[in-house]
Amino acid sequence: MKKVFVIMIALVTMVAFAGSVMAQAPAKPAAPPAEKPKTEKKEAPKAMKASGTVAGYEAGKMIKVKGKDKETTYGVTGDTKVKGEVKDGAKVTVMYKKDGDKMVATSITVAAEKKAAAPAKPAEPAKPAAPAAAAPEKK
Repeated sequence: MKKVFVIMIALVTMVAFAGSVMAQAPAKPAAPPAEKPKTEKKEAPKAMKASGTVAGYEAGKMIKVKGKDKETTYGVTGDTKVKGEVKDGAKVTVMYKKDGDKMVATSITVAAEKKAAAPAKPAEPAKPAAPAAAAPEKK
């Protein structure tokens, strides 16, 4: 009976030490949560702006704008808003978005032509004041 008692105490001691060792062991990092499949949101293209003079224009198809450094062609669609009369040599501002490798105009604004100031008419010289009517003399 003494042997059984010693074996029981040995087993209880081993279980006690094993429990305390497991409690002190650093916890294994939990597996990262399963990543949600990323749904690619197609970001709305940013509107960009360009200015210059019209080098070519085909309504509903394209507009070529010559800027300071280079000439650029923009696509024109039925949704493109056109303000003013687009003609060669006119100064325009084009708002556009990139669609892949193409640039598509969203709006075209034609700058108002500056009219040459009409030559100013020379001011007419002031007319001398009319002499005051002489009062009749008393005799």
